[in-house]
Amino acid sequence: MADALASGASVRKDVGVQVPPRPQLMLVRFSFIVQQLTELRRSQNLLWNLTLRELRSKYRRSFLGWAWSMLNPLSNMVIYWFVFGVVFGATAPTGNPSGIQVYALYLLSGILPWGFFALVTNLGLGSLLGNSGLVKKVYFAWETLVFAQVIFSFVQFCIEMTLLCVALLIVGSPIAPWIPVAFLLMLLLAVYAAGFALALSTLAVYFRDLRYLWTIIIQVMFFATPIIYTPDKIAGKVPPILEFILHWNPMAVFILSFRHLLYSGRAPEWGHIAYLLVASVVAFVGGWTIFVKQSRRLAEEL
Repeated sequence: MADALASGASVRKDVGVQVPPRPQLMLVRFSFIVQQLTELRRSQNLLWNLTLRELRSKYRRSFLGWAWSMLNPLSNMVIYWFVFGVVFGATAPTGNPSGIQVYALYLLSGILPWGFFALVTNLGLGSLLGNSGLVKKVYFAWETLVFAQVIFSFVQFCIEMTLLCVALLIVGSPIAPWIPVAFLLMLLLAVYAAGFALALSTLAVYFRDLRYLWTIIIQVMFFATPIIYTPDKIAGKVPPILEFILHWNPMAVFILSFRHLLYSGRAPEWGHIAYLLVASVVAFVGGWTIFVKQSRRLAEEL
């Protein structure tokens, strides 16, 4: 112990754990990341089984089965189309160069990505609480529980986006060359949402009211994101700083990019794609960092 103190290390009196000297902190952090990745690799079979469980049990014994995955976004589309399109007379912009002007498809091209983000965060938030018995009894990479929800939601997202692409092709949107880019954008959105899900899953263990608070936050975010309206509708109507935040909110950029690719049928703004790549990586690393830091006492809190 004396040698450790002499070398610059310190001992936490509350737990009696030796803390390495500062020059070694980066090495310790790197080794910890490698350890986490190793644990995830060892848990890949568990991840696969958990994902299959979610896929098999989601619509088990339901009459329509996986058709339910489309009914929720379709019902939202009908409601918003009636309220804003029929009652308030809102119209969709004309796609360039697709030339289509269908408000329902314009809504769907924004509602589906948003619905995926909301689904991942909501399922991820309850992933640890819903599997508390497993977490307390078995040691494994607990991130697996969150990632299983992300993969399950992504499969559903792929089904929904495939049907949307078919509908857009039918009405004449030239989206075929941009489908691979749209899939890349879907993967980036999955990474971005997974970062939120990782952070929310652990924070919900310590703050049980978070599930109710997140319902309010996600609703506010929905109406703050240009999904049921075009971005130009808020230009000059809010303070410049708020307009800047709303415009560069990553979810707003995601929605805009999906609409460029699918509804308009044109190349995305590659600067936006680069921005979303950075935002997704930052969100994922930040969420994983929060997860790792907060997961040390998970078993006790659960």
